[in-house]
Amino acid sequence: MNIQVVKIKDIKSNPSNPRVIKDEKFQKLCESIKAFPKMLELRPIVVNDDMVVLGGNMRLKALTHIGLKEAPVIKASDLTEEQQRQFIIKDNVGFGEWDWDLLANDWDSSELEEWGLDVWQPPTDADYSILDEDDIESQLDEMAGGVRKAIQIEFEPDHYDEAYELVKFWREREAYVGAMLIEYLKAEKDKL
Repeated sequence: MNIQVVKIKDIKSNPSNPRVIKDEKFQKLCESIKAFPKMLELRPIVVNDDMVVLGGNMRLKALTHIGLKEAPVIKASDLTEEQQRQFIIKDNVGFGEWDWDLLANDWDSSELEEWGLDVWQPPTDADYSILDEDDIESQLDEMAGGVRKAIQIEFEPDHYDEAYELVKFWREREAYVGAMLIEYLKAEKDKL
């Protein structure tokens, strides 16, 4: 593969990239690029033939943020569409943070797990009756088909403090809250 230096304005950020680096970690990335710009030559941004980033979205964001005009890239012209999707995940398994909503809606969890990402797997015996919806089966089918949905759960006033503490506990640990909350509510329902 041949490294090319291109104008940053010609590189397109990947809107389907589920990886983000926020705040302090993003600032550290910017500082590391400023302190060691040779790193970019050693680890160029990987793009497809349309110049869409497959690996290096956060580096591209950092380069733009610090005002650089050019960046080294490697074109991954020989990758199939499926290999490009795999590359996006496998290139970043150990770095940054994940956008869990984007992963849940746009990626197959079994593939993500196969590629080395620890993902939440829904239990096979989940009881969704606690959602108390008339047409839950068709809604779940739509969700499985990639349609984004939100679930609203109403609490009785005497359960609010407990539910609040549970959500707070898992968010502090940067965990995906939805499934854990549903499992907890199911367990509480079973106690009644």
